Amino acid sequence: MIRLSFLFLLTFCCSLPLPAPGQAGNPGNPTFAHGPDSKRQAGAPRGKVTRHEWKSRILPGTLRQWYLYVPAQYDGSKAAAVMIFQDGHAYVDEAGDIRVPIVFDNLIHKGEMPVTIGIFLNPGLFTDKLDGRQGWKAPPGVKRNRSVEYDSLSADYVTFLEKEILAEVGKSHQLTDDPAMRAICGMSSGGICAFTAAWERPDLFRKVVSHIGSFTNIRGGHIYPALIRKTENKPLRVFLQDGSNDLDNAHGNWWLGNLQMEKALRFRKYDHRTVWGEGGHNGKHGGAIFPDTMRWLWRDWKETK
Repeated sequence: MIRLSFLFLLTFCCSLPLPAPGQAGNPGNPTFAHGPDSKRQAGAPRGKVTRHEWKSRILPGTLRQWYLYVPAQYDGSKAAAVMIFQDGHAYVDEAGDIRVPIVFDNLIHKGEMPVTIGIFLNPGLFTDKLDGRQGWKAPPGVKRNRSVEYDSLSADYVTFLEKEILAEVGKSHQLTDDPAMRAICGMSSGGICAFTAAWERPDLFRKVVSHIGSFTNIRGGHIYPALIRKTENKPLRVFLQDGSNDLDNAHGNWWLGNLQMEKALRFRKYDHRTVWGEGGHNGKHGGAIFPDTMRWLWRDWKETK
């Protein structure tokens, strides 16, 4: 009896998940630390970030703020890689969880990712005027178009990216036409949005990063694992991050949805990577591992440029 109990305890302990990179042991409320590549480094040239507004024709009635990051190494002589971020205000913030401009500056300087122009888009708002900085919440009395844009399983949003945003940036900057050198990223509904954009148009985007992605039944996104299993493979590279304390509500369980995505991608032998932890529905874990995420995503960029 004692021997059986010991064996059970040994088996149980060995089955416990190891902490994810950057995660301190505190089940249910973990903390995540930023590494050196998420902080300003001496000698790394700083890119330039500018803020803009865009009133869409393809997504009629919507106005949004967006940001353009241009690395210091871009001189217009060669086409740059491009990476688009949903909920752009959260990704472009150098004091936030992800700190994309800092990470890009450091990794581009070290040659660990290509010279990449970053486009940071906020979801559309039904308004004619925006005051101040657009964030997670819409101004009082203003309706957001976020769920329609991000959670819908259609090509509408990626068509908006192609016909309006990429076309606009392309007027003043030379962007690559190679879909293998184009990436798209988002968190929560922005994460499933990134996957949908590449799934619908792998001729435009072939690299996907999803942080705490909403692969749940908000607008039918829970069907993706089944679609992946039964659809001919698409030339995608997919990174998924989530935590076991993510949301659980009427739309579904975010953690289980991401696990199902992992199983489906593995079943179809997609080029993919997953990093799991115990975090909740926020960008803290994704931000702590973001430099390594970029290294994995762009690992062969010198071969495909």
